[in-house]
Amino acid sequence: MSHGSMEEAGGLSLAPGSEAATLAAQLMQARQTILPKRLGAPGPDAQQLQAIVAAAAHAPDHGQILPWRFVQVPQAQRVRLADVFAAALRERDAAALPEQVEQAREKAYRSPVLLLLVVDGQRGDATVDLNERILSAGCAVQNLLLMATALGFGSALTSGKALKSDGLRALFGLQDGEHALCFVSLGSVLSRKSARTRPVPADYLTSLG
Repeated sequence: MSHGSMEEAGGLSLAPGSEAATLAAQLMQARQTILPKRLGAPGPDAQQLQAIVAAAAHAPDHGQILPWRFVQVPQAQRVRLADVFAAALRERDAAALPEQVEQAREKAYRSPVLLLLVVDGQRGDATVDLNERILSAGCAVQNLLLMATALGFGSALTSGKALKSDGLRALFGLQDGEHALCFVSLGSVLSRKSARTRPVPADYLTSLG
């Protein structure tokens, strides 16, 4: 089937200009990063969270090796994560002020739902290199974010130097070859900034010639 022709997916017409294409474009355009401090209760309930996480399974995955996973951090475990954040800051900066340490700790308590995205560089077929695995993880998390948006929730990806700390690796039981990529925060939008201007295809599309 040539590019630009109508494709069928799950019985839905995906021809350019179709209702499905319009809805998909609207959903992607609606997704906006909402910082965790701007996310509050209620977060997704158990059924909604299952639907959000299930969307990740539709990411491209060469060889179906499932090179990524998500780890939820329930509220009861946030104090352990806060301790890791504080310790990681002290390791990087022994002169960190008490208020800076407390700010690092506080980040663990933001947003009703918190997930850690982990990529395994060794699982399954060894010929699938790390870059391809990370690309699959990126597609998975984008699917997750879009489903959260469709259900009316705000979301954000956050990273930081603590992701590489020994304390965080120990807390999440990361094995050799596993990499903590980012945290995913989900919740109701308490406030938001104005949507930023997005690039247009001319900014990032060229032609080989």
